[in-house]
Amino acid sequence: MAQKKLSRSVLIGFAALLLLAGLSFAFWPRATMVDLAKVTRGDMRLTVNEQGKTRVRDAYVISMPIDGRLLRVQVSPGDPVTKDETIVARLRSVNPAALDIRTRGQAEAAVEAAEASLNVARANLEAARAEADLALSDLERTQSLADRGFASPAALDQAESLSRAAQARLATATAAIEQQEAQLRAARAQLIGFDDPDFYDVETNGSGEDRIIHAPTDGVVLQVIHQDETTLAVGSPIMVVGDIGEGLEVVVELISVDAINVGVGAPVDIVNWGGARVLSGIVTRVEPYGETKVSALGVEEQRVTAVIELSSPPEERQGLGHGYAVEAQIVTWSGQNVLKVPSSALFREGSEWAVFLASNGVADLRKVEIGHDNGQEAEIVAGLSEGDMVVLYPPADLLPGQSLEQRIVE
Repeated sequence: MAQKKLSRSVLIGFAALLLLAGLSFAFWPRATMVDLAKVTRGDMRLTVNEQGKTRVRDAYVISMPIDGRLLRVQVSPGDPVTKDETIVARLRSVNPAALDIRTRGQAEAAVEAAEASLNVARANLEAARAEADLALSDLERTQSLADRGFASPAALDQAESLSRAAQARLATATAAIEQQEAQLRAARAQLIGFDDPDFYDVETNGSGEDRIIHAPTDGVVLQVIHQDETTLAVGSPIMVVGDIGEGLEVVVELISVDAINVGVGAPVDIVNWGGARVLSGIVTRVEPYGETKVSALGVEEQRVTAVIELSSPPEERQGLGHGYAVEAQIVTWSGQNVLKVPSSALFREGSEWAVFLASNGVADLRKVEIGHDNGQEAEIVAGLSEGDMVVLYPPADLLPGQSLEQRIVE
């Protein structure tokens, strides 16, 4: 019996030890798995990233110089053109508008009125000519009498005055003839119609040739607005021509708070344009006027237009044309040999910035002073040294003095 009681006590004691060991293992503090990064030195820059589009700096819109019929355009987008040599469009003068019965009646009445006015003017001219002849005859007779002393100087002066007045009325009557003839031609022009046998010869000055338009600049055809033959009014656009090789630039619309930090001369990297190379550029203009634009999320934003000149040679941006979408990275600040740390290691400790430093496998809270931060890296002004290991994305329950274990990414 005594041996059985001893064995039971041993078993109970052994079980208690096992239970205590299990509880100790379960509640024993374990190291927190974290990602670590090293504090390094290197180049760093601050950029404003924004979507933009390309455009030709000097795009020429070729339009109709007169009301006329545009013949089919023979050039296509992408075709090269030479200034004052390449024919880009041909056109003909437009036919006159067809007159309805009322309008034609009014035009015919206007012609009759102009003819009657011309007849009146001709009669007035004959009367003025006769009056001028009579006044001249009186002047010659008075001059002869005055020479022989039979007419007074006053009579001679009066005769000269009457003669000059008659000549002036004759000149007025002659000018009235020209005026009435012009009005008659204008009235008859209103009656020109499709069946007029002389219309087409008059419109083409007897040459029968189409009017042509040459390219206003060297470059390529960017867009053809009207390809097929059609009738257009004066000023209607036909096509757009420009030089993609030398005159291509990028336009971006910056949020006004970002545009404050962008200045003329700032370097720019053009990425995500479809090519393998990163294109370079420079800001040439930041417009002082902001406009309200609605974003894709429906938020109203104040946008400011910035113009970027591409400095990469044309052979490095083959295929990039007018109106293409690109992404511009405008450099607002850059530094060399900067002590930097990943931005994901920073967090707020009260009103200051702080990081968790991994020191001998233990978390050490370290307050730091930062400079520039581009969202990926932050400049360290004070608090850390090159080569220090910091915790990335520190957990909210991480405490100073807690054991750390680096997570291994397979």
